[in-house]
Amino acid sequence: MKVYGIIGYPLTHSFSKRYFTEKFLHEGISGCRYESFPIASVQEYAGILETNPGLVGLNVTIPHKKSILPLLDDTSGIPAGLDACNCIRLINGRSYGYNTDITGFERSLIRKLKHFHTRALVLGNGGAAEGVKFVLKKLGITYRVVSREPNGGLGYAGLDETIIKENLLIINTTPLGTFPAVNECADIPYRYLTPEHLLFDLVYNPEKTLFLEKGEEQGAAIQNGYDMLVIQAEESWQIWNAD
Repeated sequence: MKVYGIIGYPLTHSFSKRYFTEKFLHEGISGCRYESFPIASVQEYAGILETNPGLVGLNVTIPHKKSILPLLDDTSGIPAGLDACNCIRLINGRSYGYNTDITGFERSLIRKLKHFHTRALVLGNGGAAEGVKFVLKKLGITYRVVSREPNGGLGYAGLDETIIKENLLIINTTPLGTFPAVNECADIPYRYLTPEHLLFDLVYNPEKTLFLEKGEEQGAAIQNGYDMLVIQAEESWQIWNAD
């Protein structure tokens, strides 16, 4: 039995377990199962490997995308300059790190990206933001990171009309608004959004977060994280089963 899974915390509403369980069923893939491994500390990673000898592939989610890196045997599959891992392949006791978030985000983003989306605000500065920043650099989109603890950078209190109207792409990489906390959203001045704005939320549950609702009310284009997750999941599957 080949075992696949996901590590992170919490994993109460894991997209990946449901997605892969349904994939195995609908595509007639036998001899496989996908499990959730909720670990509050990344130091529990070694124990997961020890107690699951059939483990061949893992997804990695919040809050371990950065902290897992020192525990991997090989990170050559992660592009230079990208400090986050969301996919691990296990071969003969060795851990090989990859990042499929960048593929999922890029393919999903470009479907709605317009020629005037040349400047962006990235809300949040955790592991999920790493892939977003990497893709924005690749696409030549200038960005500024907005965080609760800016350390000399840009904080939410510093967002004014000028900044919002100069940055027509706004990406939420925080878990704010995720079910069941559906009444939460990033504290930005939504009243300055315009129909030229594109709001992208990495959250997929609910389908339309409060962040996206507020953007849509101002006429902005919106995109949630579902397509990104599907794309990165399939990319992970290809990595796990490559010859």
